[in-house]
Amino acid sequence: MQLRIFTEPQQGADYATLLRVAKATEDLGFDAFFRSDHYLKMGDGSGLPGPTDAWITLAGLARETSRIRLGTLMSPATFRFPGPLAISVAQVDQMSGGRVELGFGAGWFDAEHAAYAIPFPDTGERFSRLEEQLAVIEGLWQTPEGETFSYAGTYYSVTDSPGLPKPVQRPRPPVLVGGFGAKRTPRLAARYADEFNVPFGGPEDTAAAFGRVRDAVAAAGREPGSMTYSVALTTCCGRDEAELDRRAAAIGEPVDQLRQYGLAGTPQQIADRIGQYAGLGAQRVYLQVMDLTDLDHLELLAELLPLVR
Repeated sequence: MQLRIFTEPQQGADYATLLRVAKATEDLGFDAFFRSDHYLKMGDGSGLPGPTDAWITLAGLARETSRIRLGTLMSPATFRFPGPLAISVAQVDQMSGGRVELGFGAGWFDAEHAAYAIPFPDTGERFSRLEEQLAVIEGLWQTPEGETFSYAGTYYSVTDSPGLPKPVQRPRPPVLVGGFGAKRTPRLAARYADEFNVPFGGPEDTAAAFGRVRDAVAAAGREPGSMTYSVALTTCCGRDEAELDRRAAAIGEPVDQLRQYGLAGTPQQIADRIGQYAGLGAQRVYLQVMDLTDLDHLELLAELLPLVR
């Protein structure tokens, strides 16, 4: 089981804070540092000093880390055009020496689109745009050097693109698709993704989502082992109940709810809970940490590593 640290900077974190967390992630032995890709805070709190751009952040971290994987859960297809996104991700992959992963979704938070002048079409169109963007990005990355790539879609068209620059990872960086969608999501995952992620789901819902994607992978003629399955869960750890209660209060989450839908307890209790997801087929867990000033929390979470490997 691989453990990755997953952050939500839109809730209030500047680059210096994210750098401290990423360096701690690397030093403590976690597999990867991932961040959300949002432009507006959710729920309570000021959100100060304001949002940071996901791929600008990851470009900086690519030069200031050396081992950990770096990526997004999930970059919305509504935020960027596929060609410029392919260039950005390929460049960050070069800057990191081949450590980048692209989590990609349809987008869902309409308020952030309204706040920053980003069009927000209906659900069907967003998923259609996501599918075309996945096709374009894959085509640009995998077109051999010296050849050109063209694509004619409903929303995006490409004419004789050289598909440059190329990422370090070949044939391309890993692509993650996730969610609970019953039809289009499994099909898109089976066609384009290396990893399927279930965000914030209990064991029953996670098992059902994994099952749908396994069926889609089989229907697409892929090898079963070619898809990695993962979960993202809000995480709150304490050596005792008092420490757990303090950390849960700091992020405004009831402990009982965290235990039901996330990971909460001592390191051993959380390891046992992770074992339940491993039994469903999860190979990676993204530990969503909300208080990015609490580096002691990361140190305690690192005690999970020998318990789950």
